[in-house]
Amino acid sequence: VQLQASGGGLVQAGGSLRLSCAASGLTSSSYAMGWFRQAPGKEREFVATITRVGKTTYYADSAKGRFTISRDNAKNTGYLQMNSLKPEDTAIYYCAADWGTARDLRVAPESAYWGQGTLVTVSS
Repeated sequence: VQLQASGGGLVQAGGSLRLSCAASGLTSSSYAMGWFRQAPGKEREFVATITRVGKTTYYADSAKGRFTISRDNAKNTGYLQMNSLKPEDTAIYYCAADWGTARDLRVAPESAYWGQGTLVTVSS
C-alpha cells in the first residue's frame, strides 16, 4: 500500500492550494481517506476525512468553511482543496487511508496507512 501526497507549496495568506493523494495497492471505494497536518513543534492533528464513496465528510473546526475534501475512486485519488489559507495553516500535510470508517479515521488509528507528507507554507 502506498499513498503519494502532492500539491503543497508556498502561498500567500488568502490564497488556495489543492492537495492530492494518489493511492496504490488499495481497492477503490474500499477505504476511508483523510488528511492530517503537523505544524513545527506541534502534534499531528486531524483536518478532514471522507467516507469510502464520498457521501459523508468530517472536518476539524479549523478547516470548516475553508477546506473541502473529496475523492475520485476511478482514479484512486483523494483531494483537499484549501481556500482562504492562513499562516497558521502552515504544516506538513499527510494523507491517510484506513479500512475502517471515516469517523474512526479522525483519531488516526494504528491500522491507518500514511503518505509521506507534503509541505504547505502560508506567508503573511
